[in-house]
Parts: sequence; C-alpha cells; structure tokens
Amino acid sequence: MKHTPGEILWSVLGILVSGAAGGVAGWALFHGLDLPRVLGALLAAIAGMVIATAVWLGITLILRRIGLVP
Repeated sequence: MKHTPGEILWSVLGILVSGAAGGVAGWALFHGLDLPRVLGALLAAIAGMVIATAVWLGITLILRRIGLVP
C-alpha cells in the first residue's frame, strides 16, 4: 500500500499536534508536582506519552467519523 504525499503530511501534522499536547501536559505535570527531579521527569514522560496517544486516537476517530480519512 503506497501512501500519497498528502496522507504523509496529515500524519506528520497529527503527530506534531499530539506530541505537543503530550509535551505540554507532561511539562505542566512536572512543574505542578513537587517531586524529586528524576521521579517527576519519569512521571511527566509517561503521562505525556499517554496523553499524546490519547490525543492521536481522538483525532483519528473524529476524522474517520466525519469521513476525512479512510
């Protein structure tokens, strides 16, 4: 299955949006909790990845529901 440049562009944009959302959430969590630096960073990284995945899934489901992606 060959992907078109448009599909690749939309995937990259989705990854950037999802990653930014996860990064901001992880950063906020790290600064919001008063934990030791290493523990706070680990928790923030895990939470950021979970949030980024959830955002990616949400974007994908919405775009499929409205028919913009197969």
